[in-house]
Amino acid sequence: MDPQVKKQVLRKLTYGLYVVSAAQGGELAAGTVNWLSQASFTPPLVMVGLKVDSLLHAVVDRARAFAVNVLSADQKDVAQAFFRSTEVRDGRVNGYAFEPGATTGAPVLAVVPAWFEARVTDAVKRGDHTVYVAEVVHAGLRDPQARPLDMWETGWFYGG
Repeated sequence: MDPQVKKQVLRKLTYGLYVVSAAQGGELAAGTVNWLSQASFTPPLVMVGLKVDSLLHAVVDRARAFAVNVLSADQKDVAQAFFRSTEVRDGRVNGYAFEPGATTGAPVLAVVPAWFEARVTDAVKRGDHTVYVAEVVHAGLRDPQARPLDMWETGWFYGG
């Protein structure tokens, strides 16, 4: 297989951008992800791929729960803020106000149009990412008209 062709083909897959967050035992982690998808209607399941060597992976693995903060099309700056290490200061994470999720305690960003909390049911640990399957246990909506942020529109690439 030609590695350049493989990379180009895999980059044709479409992805949204989300901030996934988790909290456990006083430790908080958050990061921008794009390998996320709904996996089942009943029960409502999602799957997310998290990089094995990240703090976010470590906290989700211990907490067995996380929040997905859905970004709107005009929130590229929010996505960019969570590409760096998690920093919590003055009630903000990476510069953004948050509150603990009602069900899991995972951080929910105050600026996002929608979010949900999920509890991990399964984990597939292969390669450099773990795929977590999780049941959606709570959801919130601030702006039903918001169009979600799409990786393609940012000019960024992750994958391939």
